Formats: sequence, structure tokens, C-alpha cells
Amino acid sequence: MIIDVHGHVSAPSELYAYKAGLLSHRGAHGRGGAGISDDQLRVALEAPNPSFGNQSHLAHLDEAGVDLQLISPRPYQMMHSESPAKLVEWFTAETNDVIARVCALVPGRFRGIAGLPQSMERSPADWVGELRRCVQELGFVGATFNPDPYEGTQQPPNLGDRFWYPVWEALCELDVPALIHSAGCRAPARETYSLHFIQEETLAVVGLLNSSVLTDFPDLKIIVSHGGGAIPYQRGRFQPGAIRGGGRFEDRLRRLYYDTCLYTQDSIELLLRAVGVDRCLFGTEKPGTGSVRDPETGRWIDDIHHLIADIDWLTAGERKQLMETNARELFRL
Repeated sequence: MIIDVHGHVSAPSELYAYKAGLLSHRGAHGRGGAGISDDQLRVALEAPNPSFGNQSHLAHLDEAGVDLQLISPRPYQMMHSESPAKLVEWFTAETNDVIARVCALVPGRFRGIAGLPQSMERSPADWVGELRRCVQELGFVGATFNPDPYEGTQQPPNLGDRFWYPVWEALCELDVPALIHSAGCRAPARETYSLHFIQEETLAVVGLLNSSVLTDFPDLKIIVSHGGGAIPYQRGRFQPGAIRGGGRFEDRLRRLYYDTCLYTQDSIELLLRAVGVDRCLFGTEKPGTGSVRDPETGRWIDDIHHLIADIDWLTAGERKQLMETNARELFRL
């Protein structure tokens, strides 16, 4: 079985029209709803999409042999930096409801990963109500976590700060993992949101490993998207400090988990060698940014299952860990 832990919901345009309406009236007209039908949800999953190389979401999964995909909100849509906070809360809840309905429409194919209403106008303690609703009422198996809810407009606390502790406490209490995944990026930040993902995930790894978070919360399960940002590939830079402290940086890295959402074989191999197969989970973000065919190979750029199949030093047991059992155990599937 192939379990993809890094997918995002393919929602009808009505969900984003609903978002535009919220932004235009700034909450003056109340929460309302997107008014999406089951038929519209099916079309979003089954119809060819120009953004996905003119192939549908389900066709991408079928072609890649993905049996189960864990889906979360499209991160760049989450508008965590918008004001007032109720806009973030309403849109997050609406998006999570759409994810729950998609999971129900195609039983056994998807499981939900909750978005959190991470407005910095509220305390993190206020965000976890939506997490509890998604896990306890909607059957979600994890949450996404944005390390920069300001979306580039201000400096957030690093992830080692006690500011975030209410989220870690709730995740441990509910026994669900968090997938670290940045969201939008706005001026005055210089980077695109895609580069912002990598930068924030890099900072997230350093912030967690250089803090007492994983000691204070020994049961906390954190997965870092996109192969851990830049850290596994720059780990030698951090080795001298770890040795001076009486350890190895590789041992610190293995306190976290990482997905394989990297679009070249050599990058995936480096990640696996750096942190170990037992700390990695198959993830593709398919369909999405990588859903373009490489003219040299004819493969989709996000055909990560092919890249892993081409790694000749993996044993059969390691492949099963990577593609299935690590996810089963971590998400209690």
C-alpha cells in the first residue's frame, strides 16, 4: 500500500469565491458559507485541471498508485495574516469542512489533516478549538502548522518559544502529528511563497532542535515538509556545535520526521541517508506545483514514487517503511 502524507485538497472555485467575499466585506455580512454541493466536490476531484497538467486529482493518484492520501488546506490560500481574526477562523473552518466532505465522498481514499486558524490577533490557545473539532468530530488524523502566521509581514517567535506551547500540548493530548508547512508570503518579504516554505521549514527545524520543546513534549510528533527545508543538506554546518556539546547533529535531526516531497532522486537519497528511512514518510504534494511533465523523461515532476523506485540501495523492508508503515504508525491509521 502507498500512503501519501503530503496532499492538499482540490476544492471547487466556490470555496475561493467565498474567501474573496469574506475579504471584501471584512466580516460585516457574517460568516455565511461557500454553498458547495457534492457534485461540485466530485468535479473538483475528477475533472482535468489546467493547473495539474490537464489531469484530475484522482487520475494523478491512480497513475502514481497512491492508495491513501492525507489532505490539508492549500497552504498559500490560508490567509493567516488577514484581519480581523474572524475571517481567518471562518475560512479555516469552511476549508476543513470541505476536506471532511471530500473524505466522505471517496471513502478510504483520503484522510483529513486540519488547518489551524493561526491569526496572530489570537492566542495559540484559541487556535486549538478547531484542532479538537477536526480530530474529535470530523475524524482528522493530524494538523498542518504554519511557523509564520504573519506571512512575511512581521517576525514571529521561533518554534522553540513557549508562545507555541498550547499547540504542542493539544497535539500530544489528541495524539496526532503536526505537518510543518508554511503558508502565504506577503510584502515586505522578498521571496515567493514557494521559497518562503523552504526558509520557514529550515528555521523550524533549527528552532525545535535548539530548544527544550522535544524534551518538554517527548510525545510530540512533528513532520517537516519538503524534506526538512535546507537543514539535512546543510547538516555539516551544524555538526561542530553539536560535537562541542557532546553529541552528533544527525542524532538531533532524528528527533523529527520528514516527508519526501523533493523532486529529484539525489535530494531524496541525501535525506534518507541523513536522517534514516525510519524517520521519513512518503509525500508528494500531488497534484500541485510539481504536476508538470519533464520533457526529458515524460514523467510528472512530482512522480516521487518513480524517484524512490530508482534508488537501488533501499531494501524491500525499507521501501515498505517509507511508503506505508511509517505513516500507519505515526498517524495511527
